[in-house]
Amino acid sequence: MLITEKIGQYKQDFLEEFNKNSLSVESYDELKNKFLGRKGLLAGLFSELSNVPNDQKAFVGKEINDLKEFIQNKISKLNERIPLNPISSKDIDYTLSGDPINVGSLHPLSIVLNEIKDIFIKLGFSLAYGPEVETDFYNFDALNIKEDHPARDMQDTFYIEPGVVLRTHTSNTQIHTMLKNKPPIKIIAPGRVYRNEDISVRSYCLFNQVEGLYIDKNVNFSDLKGVLIYFAKEFFGNNVKTRFRPSYFPFTEPSAEMDISCVFCNNDGCNICKKTGWLEILGCGMVDPEVYKSVKINYEDWTGYAFGMGVERMTMLRYGIKDIRLFYNGDIRVLRQFR
Repeated sequence: MLITEKIGQYKQDFLEEFNKNSLSVESYDELKNKFLGRKGLLAGLFSELSNVPNDQKAFVGKEINDLKEFIQNKISKLNERIPLNPISSKDIDYTLSGDPINVGSLHPLSIVLNEIKDIFIKLGFSLAYGPEVETDFYNFDALNIKEDHPARDMQDTFYIEPGVVLRTHTSNTQIHTMLKNKPPIKIIAPGRVYRNEDISVRSYCLFNQVEGLYIDKNVNFSDLKGVLIYFAKEFFGNNVKTRFRPSYFPFTEPSAEMDISCVFCNNDGCNICKKTGWLEILGCGMVDPEVYKSVKINYEDWTGYAFGMGVERMTMLRYGIKDIRLFYNGDIRVLRQFR
């Protein structure tokens, strides 16, 4: 029989078996193996193709491929025709225990970040987000970080290309917001930031921040202290003590760092707080007039404050975690503790 006659015969044979009303799972497998298996009828046709004259190979090869595609399309629809055999209740042993279900959980950083956002949203702050890849203007210039500032060195900052960096703080979001919106402005800016630091127990090359900004008429440092003390008591409990220490940041003046009484020793002094009884949790201050100039806001008419905190640090204090690397190594044993 010629190979072209075999192609027509195989198609006819396939259709006869395909149209049988008694098709079952077993006969489905037999039909598939008979025509499409490694040693099936179509495999035999392809092996015979080498004996076909060269001027006819293209035509015959196409005929075989068309038949193969035809059979594959038909077989793919067979599942709809094969009746399912439901399991009888007699075959089920109801005394057997069920398969265990692994319950997932939020990452501890997500848990703490959500709580921080909820506290400030209750105080009337809105959420704002900005790009993680940023230009020098938004990340440095507009924040009064001069060209000779050490933060601009490649040892401290990841540069994508000259003038473009991975943001080192979410303060860039504050600049975007002030340029796009007129005061009053009241936002918090959560997000991931990047710094070129050695990875250790207490530092990592990336981490999460929440920064806040409030600009309005007659805003003063007392307003800032009131908001942050309220936040500390909401997050750490009413018994927590707070203090503010003078500090320096290029984009705020005056500036301060906020401490809370050590949550591990209750202000008595331990290794975690270096025997001081206090733990630093954030930096803050009144927005520097130079920043207002960069975003074209009249600092004589408007005043405001800003603050920023690390979510990893807050999470380590909340749960007593002593190694920041645990947040990023994907150890399922750590995550299972937060179900």
